[in-house]
Amino acid sequence: MTESPKLTPRQQQILDLVQSAIERTGAPPTRAEIAAELGFKSANAAEEHLQALARKGVIELVGGTSRGIRLNSDTLRALAQARLEPFGKQYMLPLPSIAQLTLPLVGRVAAGSPILAQEHVDETYLMEAAMWARRPDYLLKVRGMSMRDAGILDGDMLAVQKAREAKNGQIVVARLGEEVTVKRLRRTSQAIELIPENPDFQTIYVPLDAEDFELEGIAVGLIRNTMLM
Repeated sequence: MTESPKLTPRQQQILDLVQSAIERTGAPPTRAEIAAELGFKSANAAEEHLQALARKGVIELVGGTSRGIRLNSDTLRALAQARLEPFGKQYMLPLPSIAQLTLPLVGRVAAGSPILAQEHVDETYLMEAAMWARRPDYLLKVRGMSMRDAGILDGDMLAVQKAREAKNGQIVVARLGEEVTVKRLRRTSQAIELIPENPDFQTIYVPLDAEDFELEGIAVGLIRNTMLM
């Protein structure tokens, strides 16, 4: 087994912050958010620590996006194991039915039909359950670049946990009329806002009593398509 890289206390703190943000909102933090949270004078200090983590192979940095931070699969497994260790390693059962998930990959969704209808499933993937902090129910193939600055790119596979409710700030999969879209959610007293992470796209405002709006799920992770090749 490959020995885990040794991290400085500050690097571990940043890694924990990235993991926490992904669990809470479905997306990693920006450099500015890391700097503000940890009291750095500038985002450059956060970038230096992220580069060090990338050199150690703990994360992957994706250029061109403010949230382009990826936890690699070994890191995700180590984090999952660390959460189980206080309860004893006997819970890490090596049975496929327990240790692995079968996740359908949903492509284009036909108007008005269930998102997990058989005709929408392009492929099925068998994946390690330990890769996910929160258990996903399916993978959704991302179309377009409206969530680019959250590090979600065209062709990526978004891991989604089925849900009918979500907190403000979480990245969600929502059905609006004949379209299924991935956006950041914000509810106000006047409307439901579906916010893109790309200035080239506009926020979608949905009336609170809209009958053609439905929440399909919450983003709990992301896979770059090349990772599954």
